[in-house]
Amino acid sequence: MIDPALLQALSEGRDILCVSHISPDGDAVGSLLGMGRLLRRLGKQPVLALQDPVPAEHRVLPGAADIITQQSPDFEIAVRQRRFDLIVCVDSSSPDRMGAVYNAPVHDAATLLVIDHHVTNTRFGAINWVAPECAAACQMLVYLADALEVPLEGELAECLLTGIVTDTLCFRTDSTTPDVLSAAMRLMQGGADLSTITARTVNRRPFRLIRLWGRVLPSVQLEDGVIWTAISRRDLAEAGDVIEDVNLSSFLVTADEADISAVFTELANDGSGPAVDCSFRAKPGFDVSRLAFSFGGGGHPAASGCTVKGTLPDVIAQVTPVMKAARRSQLQNGAHSGGAQA
Repeated sequence: MIDPALLQALSEGRDILCVSHISPDGDAVGSLLGMGRLLRRLGKQPVLALQDPVPAEHRVLPGAADIITQQSPDFEIAVRQRRFDLIVCVDSSSPDRMGAVYNAPVHDAATLLVIDHHVTNTRFGAINWVAPECAAACQMLVYLADALEVPLEGELAECLLTGIVTDTLCFRTDSTTPDVLSAAMRLMQGGADLSTITARTVNRRPFRLIRLWGRVLPSVQLEDGVIWTAISRRDLAEAGDVIEDVNLSSFLVTADEADISAVFTELANDGSGPAVDCSFRAKPGFDVSRLAFSFGGGGHPAASGCTVKGTLPDVIAQVTPVMKAARRSQLQNGAHSGGAQA
C-alpha cells in the first residue's frame, strides 16, 4: 500500500526535481527516467539530474540524453540554484548519495520525497517509501505506476526492466522473488525486451574496463574468507579513465574460498582530503550492508558500499580487519561458509 501522502505530493508538486545516486547504475538511471515518465503522465515537467555521467550502457535508454549532470553547462542554474517545491529522490539510502545535485541552502525548502529499496535507508525525506523487500527501485515504480493508473508499456517498461535486470544481475541474486519475476513479466508484456537489455548491461563491458581488471587482479588478496584488491588513480588513468561501474567486487566474490569481497578505489581529491570508495559483495547468507553502514554507507545485504576518508593503504588497513570480524561473527551466528574456515 502506497502512502496517500506520497501520491498527494506527486499530484500537487509543480516545480519538481528528480535525482538518484552518485556513480549511477542501471537501477538509478532506470528509476530516474521511469519517475520522469510517470510525472509527465501527470502533466508535470520534472528536471532529472545526476551528479555523475550516465554510464555508456544506459545512454541508449529513452530520455537519458535529457538528464542534467554536473558536466552539463546548465547544471548550476537549472539544478543547484533553482528553487523547487518537490524533490523526488530514487534509489538512494542517505542524503549524501545525491552528491552535488542537492544544494542544501537552496533545496531545503522543498518537500523531499524518498523512494528506495535499501535496507540501510536512513529515512531522510519528509515522505519516505522504503521497501527492502523489493529487489530494485524500478520494481517499486511498477507498483507506483499501478497506483497512478499509468500503463506499463513502451519506453517506461524498458527503463524499469533495465533497473530490475541490473540490480538482480539478470535474476541471479537472492533478492529475486516471485514478486520480482512477476513485475519483470509484466514489463516484458508491455514491450520491454529482456534479451536486448541483458546483452547491453550485464553481458557487456568496455575494453578499458577489462584492461583495468588486468592491472589490479595481480594484487588481489585472500585471507580468512575475505578477498579484496585496490584501484589507484594511476590504475584508472592508465586503463583509460574508466568511469563505468567497475563491478569487480561481484567477480571477486565468486571465488570458492571467499564469502565477502571488496574493491577499494582511490577517489580524486576534491579538496577535502584523500578518500576511498569501498565496494562490498557477499555470498548468500552473508550480509555486508551492516559493514557498509558502520562506515557511513549502506546498500543491500549482498551488495553495499561506502566512502571512507584516508589514503588507499590507510583505508585498506582500517576496513579489512572489520570485514574479517564481520564474517567471523556471521559464521558464529549460523551463516554457511563456502570459503576458508575462520
